[in-house]
Amino acid sequence: MLKRPLVFTASIIGAILVLAFAKFDGPRGLEQKEPWTPSQLISPDDLAATLKEDPSSVHVFDIGPAGQIKHAVHIGEGRNPENVRALEQAVVDLPKDADIVLYCGCCPFKDCPNIRPTFRLLNDLEFTNHKLLDIENNLKVDWIDRGYPME
Repeated sequence: MLKRPLVFTASIIGAILVLAFAKFDGPRGLEQKEPWTPSQLISPDDLAATLKEDPSSVHVFDIGPAGQIKHAVHIGEGRNPENVRALEQAVVDLPKDADIVLYCGCCPFKDCPNIRPTFRLLNDLEFTNHKLLDIENNLKVDWIDRGYPME
């Protein structure tokens, strides 16, 4: 009779240990990972240099309300599903290894509601060389105030 309580207690202790040492990530966990990796961030300086050297070498998409960088294609706010569909149509004929940069600039990108849906789309479409413009503050401070070109 003593075996049942011991088995039950051991099972409970085992479950607690599994939960205690589990890595929490994803929608069921405590923290959500971003859809991009650190290597998929491009600095404003690097994008500006690329656009100055050869603007046709990169496809830049404006997925926010802050303003349009020169040579960028305006899509509209990425939080809206119709704009995510518009981005999908804009990239449908691009090769999967095309150089693509997304940006919003309405606020620090860590808080931006527009970049995650559009970046996830490019992940889902299996693009392999897409990046996110690393806007620390907003488009004005991190692009315009540095003298980089706007439309």
